[in-house]
Amino acid sequence: MDFLKNVGENLPLIIGAIALVAIQYFIKRKRGSEANHPALVQDLLAEVRLNSRIAEVFTFQIQAKRFITTTWKLNKSKLDFLGKALETNMTDAFTIAEDYNQQIAAAKKYKSTSYMASVNMDKLKGLLTACQEGLEQWLLLKVGSKDPPLRTPGVF
Repeated sequence: MDFLKNVGENLPLIIGAIALVAIQYFIKRKRGSEANHPALVQDLLAEVRLNSRIAEVFTFQIQAKRFITTTWKLNKSKLDFLGKALETNMTDAFTIAEDYNQQIAAAKKYKSTSYMASVNMDKLKGLLTACQEGLEQWLLLKVGSKDPPLRTPGVF
């Protein structure tokens, strides 16, 4: 009987906690992917900037660095919010980067630089520059800044 008495006294608190959890769930669900667009663009921009640096120092040797395509591979079907021209540039740039990665892997595997003879770095540099400018413009329009926001340390 004491248990039921304690539950009855704490029932408003329990219902309030459940209501708060439900409200947070529905708010996060409602925002959905639109809330994630700036973070996705920031990640893609970081990848494009890194690939631009790799393209600048690219050497036609077996030790050549591979291009980063992880964020693009994971999210390439979700980029329709960027606009058709920028989406096309992104697809072209990262497709070329993946092809170069395959050529670099073949060169390392067979220890021969002849696999990298068809690499056209000027085309990739141009596409990466166009992608970087487009992503920065998108961030300026939607977020107001092309740099990621400073994160403050948490409690833990």
